[in-house]
Amino acid sequence: MTHAISPALSFPPELLLRAQGVRVAIFDVDGVLTDGGLYFSGEGEVLKRFNTLDGHGLKLLARAGITPVVISGRDSSPLRTRLKALGVTHLRLGTEDKLPAAQEVLAELGLDWPQVAAIGDDWPDLPVMQRAAFACATPDAHAEARALAHHVTTARGGEGAGREFCDLLLIASGHYRALLQAHLGGGA
Repeated sequence: MTHAISPALSFPPELLLRAQGVRVAIFDVDGVLTDGGLYFSGEGEVLKRFNTLDGHGLKLLARAGITPVVISGRDSSPLRTRLKALGVTHLRLGTEDKLPAAQEVLAELGLDWPQVAAIGDDWPDLPVMQRAAFACATPDAHAEARALAHHVTTARGGEGAGREFCDLLLIASGHYRALLQAHLGGGA
């Protein structure tokens, strides 16, 4: 016999209030969805390590009606492969000027900055974080990104920071409990 469980996660009410109404979540890659290190093979191919917790978080966001968007200064085959496997279709890769890329995606989605959450770790992310209704940074982010953030994750980049961001948005949106119950076989 299965029973309902209460979610183990909680966040301060003021963070959840600030994150309510988010319909799109913008993610940086290096330093957020990865540890920020660049690994090169002997042939010069860039290798990246992704955390499966982060990946599942992006899938959960999509199920909850929050569109995951990835905007990265780098473009690589491993990144494209990972995003395709996660079903992320809104992406802008190889762009250091992230604000115009974000505005372009928002126009495509018919959304505006009060509906945006963003997570980043360095100066190229600051213009997007500054305009987002809810901004998040990793604990190993540059000081300016941490200072601008409404929330600094406890998990480091590439070690679950993306999932923590997703979970906070899912709780704020009211979808977390139902998604958890569905995974337990309790429907949703």
